[in-house]
Amino acid sequence: MVNPETNYETKIVDTQIKAVTVYADKALVSRRGIVSLTGQERSLVITALPMIETESVRVSGNGSVAVRLLGVSSDRIFTTEPVAERVAQYHRQIQQIEAEKRNLQAQVDAFALQSSFIAGLREKTEDPFAQSLARKNLSLSETLDFLNFLGSQYSEYAIASGECKSQQQELDKQLQVLYASLQKIQTPLPKESVSLIVAIEPVGAGEFELEVSYLVNSASWNPLYDLRVSSTSDTVHLGYLAEITQNTGEDWINVDITCSTAKPGLGTLPPKLQPWYIDVPHPAAQLMTTRRVRQRPMSIPAAPMAIAGAAEDSYNESDETEETLIAAETVVAEVSKQGSVVTFKLSVGGNIPSDGSPHKTTIFNDDYPCNFDYIAMPRLVSFAYLQANVKNSVNGATLLPGKANIFRDNIFVGTTQLDNIVAGQEFKLNLGIEENLKIVRELVERQVDKKLIGNQRRITYSYRLIITNLLNSEVNLKLTEQLPVSRNEQIKVRLIRSNPQIQLGEMGILEWLLTLAPEERREVYYQFTVEHPPELTVVGLDI
Repeated sequence: MVNPETNYETKIVDTQIKAVTVYADKALVSRRGIVSLTGQERSLVITALPMIETESVRVSGNGSVAVRLLGVSSDRIFTTEPVAERVAQYHRQIQQIEAEKRNLQAQVDAFALQSSFIAGLREKTEDPFAQSLARKNLSLSETLDFLNFLGSQYSEYAIASGECKSQQQELDKQLQVLYASLQKIQTPLPKESVSLIVAIEPVGAGEFELEVSYLVNSASWNPLYDLRVSSTSDTVHLGYLAEITQNTGEDWINVDITCSTAKPGLGTLPPKLQPWYIDVPHPAAQLMTTRRVRQRPMSIPAAPMAIAGAAEDSYNESDETEETLIAAETVVAEVSKQGSVVTFKLSVGGNIPSDGSPHKTTIFNDDYPCNFDYIAMPRLVSFAYLQANVKNSVNGATLLPGKANIFRDNIFVGTTQLDNIVAGQEFKLNLGIEENLKIVRELVERQVDKKLIGNQRRITYSYRLIITNLLNSEVNLKLTEQLPVSRNEQIKVRLIRSNPQIQLGEMGILEWLLTLAPEERREVYYQFTVEHPPELTVVGLDI
């Protein structure tokens, strides 16, 4: 394209997405394209970009000819998507379905005619059959055969007609969807896109590779985890996955994808406190806002940010064949860390279409050393829960908050939610119930004193807990019970005895830390009293 007034050229550059960095709520897209310059060009144009954050645009380049990049501006373009072919396609589908409906209706009409004939035959032969039976001109078996014929034919026509009507209902649903889609595309909304105009000043002719990067919204990634625990190992195998979703209007096909923990949307400066005003109520004022789009040149800093990629998680397990099988290799990310920002870059291209659907990729797999504890609350449940105490490596990657699927000995036991876990931080994983740690809770005494003590009625409760370790290893168990807590000063609750002996904690909590050897059986006992005036009714003692 040549400007006739200046004889200078404007060239459209065909660019392709080469790399994407995905953040928590947006993405940085990098495009590259090669253009042949004659030396007369004064601007390069990149067309049909989605809605981008224009302030984020950065441009750079290199080539066989020196080029000065003078500035970049943007234009918003409104176009209407051509719909003629899609309308024709919908019409063809509608016509095909309506033809199928007519065919089904013809079958329904035929079945109705046959059923009507059978009904008429029954009415016309009813009296002659009765007379023939009375005169013994027809045997009973001949009569039954004829009746069975009428009944089976009538039933067959009714069932076939019902099936045709069900198919018609399904076709009606399809027609409703097609008519709704047809109406939607026949009244299309203008499609908005962005064009970038890069002002340049080349010193001569030659090849030039232009690179442009920009931020887009409608893109995000969330961490997912697979946590695998083995009963024969003191490690937790963690699979760190990324669930990437994007609906930016551009498909990311065969590009390098990076998932970053940086938060560019939060800015670089801490927020400032504003005055906190209080006042008396005023009538609501009518607020008017105006919206104005202003295009302005944008400065061009140095080269854009680095980008990377992701991969699919896959595995292959088989123990049922004598053949030597090669396990599938899981492609994982290259993890890099700068300060508190961690990026996960893959060595292969990723494919994330702009469909708004989640796409999972593997970031990395690693083993974390851990030790196991068991916790139990026999007043609520009669079994123990397994907990793993895990520590993230000092040089490990930050684990962002996300959902984790838990597997024990390759059996799925449930899900949990991981908090933000930085390098070197310890954290706990709840791994579900342990049925081989048996706990029995018994009320061995409930005694109401016959005599009042100091005008107080006293009730004594005694409980025994029996814990049996059926595991093949030693376990550490935190056993927690509780006493009732009085909310009335006239009701007194006192711990009388406990074995093993412990101190009563806050809010009536009793807590024992026990170590049980394999096959060991242990008893825990405690006794408490509740005292109150005899005329006072106490609620909540149904324990």
